[in-house]
Amino acid sequence: MKLNISHLQFEELIKKSYSLDLIYLLKLIEDNYDVESLCKRSVKISTLYATLLRKGLISEAGESTIIGKDLLQYAESDKNEKFIKKKADDTGFEKWWKIYPSTDTFMYKGMKFTGSRGLRQARTECKRKFNDILMEGKYTEDQLIKALEYDVLQKKEKSVESKTNKLAYMQNSLTYLNKKSFEAFIELINMEKETHERLSNLFNDGATDI
Repeated sequence: MKLNISHLQFEELIKKSYSLDLIYLLKLIEDNYDVESLCKRSVKISTLYATLLRKGLISEAGESTIIGKDLLQYAESDKNEKFIKKKADDTGFEKWWKIYPSTDTFMYKGMKFTGSRGLRQARTECKRKFNDILMEGKYTEDQLIKALEYDVLQKKEKSVESKTNKLAYMQNSLTYLNKKSFEAFIELINMEKETHERLSNLFNDGATDI
């Protein structure tokens, strides 16, 4: 790792509590070095790893986040400027929050289903978790929103088919985010998209041969 840190950059990093050993450990993680053995051998390195996690520089999966990547890029540059920590735009969360069902009582296709639970809970904590997920860099706000729409639609469709309220099994909003329940639906959407593209390609190839 080549560092081109000027005295102004060094001062900026220290001001934000980003020590050079912290940055170096982050670089090892970014380069896919297995730091688990280092953490086991050294309490200090284990503490540094926990600090990376606490500061949002790595995800719970042990991968560098958007902020972590930006910090490394800053440390490897020679720009005498401040390090500005990116923040997620709240617009995405507001859209997601409005889509999340407020309760498990709903009307769909002329049928009414009565529930007993409030599903939108802990708005502030949800907003923080939603933005943390975005800053991990693995999923976009569009994916989170579409996954939620897909999940809710599937539950409503199955409710009509079975004449049983499937939305009653929906997790509250905070649990949904903490458990990353959206991941399964993102995978389903991607699989359906891939299937559609394959069928389209087959159709187009067949039309060409005619």
